[in-house]
Amino acid sequence: MGLVLCATRGGEASIPTQQKAIALAKEKGYALAFLYVADSSFLNKTAAAVVVDVDEELVNMGEFLLTMAVERASEKGVSAEAVIRTGIVREVLPQVSNELGATLIVLGRPAGESSPFRESEFEKFIAWLQEETDATIVVHEEPTES
Repeated sequence: MGLVLCATRGGEASIPTQQKAIALAKEKGYALAFLYVADSSFLNKTAAAVVVDVDEELVNMGEFLLTMAVERASEKGVSAEAVIRTGIVREVLPQVSNELGATLIVLGRPAGESSPFRESEFEKFIAWLQEETDATIVVHEEPTES
């Protein structure tokens, strides 16, 4: 049996990507895992005590966001697990994919200033991720609103 791994930042913008992952898992009869990476690398590491507090808060937020994602899957008849890690998304995602044996990795296309990827870097990352894992990468394209 396969596994769909959906890397998600949570929040409203991530819901369509989560729904795509749920639909793929249901269609293919695969297991589903949502991954949230608590990444505090944007902070200045000289304030170590603050970083520890921020990491803890990011993990708590991730737990909440993934609880919602797992509930969305359950409403569609798909059993899902939540996976939370700390680190840098670019490093953690392939590690978790290989650890779980993901068949498909579902990602949303980066949007806005808060994205950890610029568009040109994202395409390179997708190619690299394909080489680093045995998974097929599915990029969910968000329809634009007019």
